[in-house]
Amino acid sequence: MTNAYAVPAIVAVTLVTVVIGAYGLRLARSTSDFLVASREVSPSWNAAAISGEYLSAASFLGVAGLILKYGADVLWYPVGFAAGYLALLLFVAAPLRRSGAFTLPDFCQLRLGAPWLRKLATAFVIFIGWLYLVPQLQGAGLTLRSVTGAHYSLGVLIVAGVVTGNVALGGMRSITYVQAFQYWLKLTALAVPVMFLLAHWQRQDRPAIPSPVTWLLPLHGEEHGLFATYSLILATFLGTMGLPHVLVRFYTNPDGAAARRTTLVVLGLVGLFYLFPTFYGVLGRLYTPHLVASGETDTVVLALPGAAIGGLTGEVLGALVAAGAFAAFLSTSSGLLTAVAGVLSTDVLGRGSVRSFRWSAVVAGAVPAVLALRVDALDVSQVVGLAFAVAASSFCPLLVLGIWWRGLTDLGAAAGIVVGGGSAVGAVLVTVVGPPLTGWTATLVEQPAAWTVPLAFTVMVTVSIMSRRRVPAAIGSIMLRLHAPDALRADATTPR
Repeated sequence: MTNAYAVPAIVAVTLVTVVIGAYGLRLARSTSDFLVASREVSPSWNAAAISGEYLSAASFLGVAGLILKYGADVLWYPVGFAAGYLALLLFVAAPLRRSGAFTLPDFCQLRLGAPWLRKLATAFVIFIGWLYLVPQLQGAGLTLRSVTGAHYSLGVLIVAGVVTGNVALGGMRSITYVQAFQYWLKLTALAVPVMFLLAHWQRQDRPAIPSPVTWLLPLHGEEHGLFATYSLILATFLGTMGLPHVLVRFYTNPDGAAARRTTLVVLGLVGLFYLFPTFYGVLGRLYTPHLVASGETDTVVLALPGAAIGGLTGEVLGALVAAGAFAAFLSTSSGLLTAVAGVLSTDVLGRGSVRSFRWSAVVAGAVPAVLALRVDALDVSQVVGLAFAVAASSFCPLLVLGIWWRGLTDLGAAAGIVVGGGSAVGAVLVTVVGPPLTGWTATLVEQPAAWTVPLAFTVMVTVSIMSRRRVPAAIGSIMLRLHAPDALRADATTPR
């Protein structure tokens, strides 16, 4: 499925990404610029940037592939991804920005008054970031190999190199512009070919769309599929609330009200994007049914224009889609790398200086690149789903309880993260490198959110009640800081 126009399109996207990143570099001067863009990003820019980094390979390629294979029953997947921002809007966005934190470990210390808890939070930020980064780099390698015939490692190294360079040189200030541009590129790269595909289908007198070969329930035709489905829904819905690269963007808003407006716009942008993979999945059953038999359903977005339309038009549209896919890898990897570099800089390799941030970015990019070069057979959608499960089992309960319950203690938070989040991490390791499992054991390990999330909440609440004497003495002022309206806070600080 090589495409002569794919290479120029991918090169163009890469060059534009570098140019925009260089423009952001001119504006990045202080540590605050690198970590949170000096908290000056407007809701519209931030919403486009969040959408750009959130819509990863699993969204751009995986959703259409799932619809191709399973049909309408899989539409809950993008709904879960988008609905996660509704929970984030209601429970987290504004209070998190009002906290004044730069990173998730900062929030832990500010809310719970326990410097030692920063290390635990740092470890989970790094694990989630790298777990999410590896499939992005792997997807880049597989996509470049699919459309150009290039070696798998070339795509991995290109994305890792460009993203590491942008983040190390310009930090959050630089990638904000990059990710906003890449959202609109990804939307265009899906929307324009869909118009041509639908017009082609109309010209053929609307041939009937075949039914999907198999259905989602039971999942993959396996036993306990209903449980696995609901577990994955829970992971996508609550995991968004705990993803470090999503949360760090809310620190860049000027205030809590702007953070809430940003989330509302994100809901619209993400929902608009997810309309288009549905068309690819449905039309793919008509024009590329062989992808189901070959197990290459994730490539339907790349293959459909050439298979359905063909000729020069099909190749040009295929190149546009390939450029959008590469933009997906670049934008999501940029956000993940910035989040990991931020905590490495402030809690592991230095004290948050510009120099330590740049070195941290190099380390944060090198480790997943090495891992991605050694594996090319991971299920991208499954690994991303596991990253959501870990986030939902660790930072989601920490944020919800930390923001809305005065009784959370440092011991309760640590116990919940270790037991709930640690169980999810164990499930990830067994799924990726462990022996094959069967029956209920396989279901519980491969889709762990349904039991690890309640476990984390239960342990946090129970241990906090048992250690209620460790509630911070200044909890009243802390909760006021998180929940007081921005106008009231500004008025309280105005000299009289």
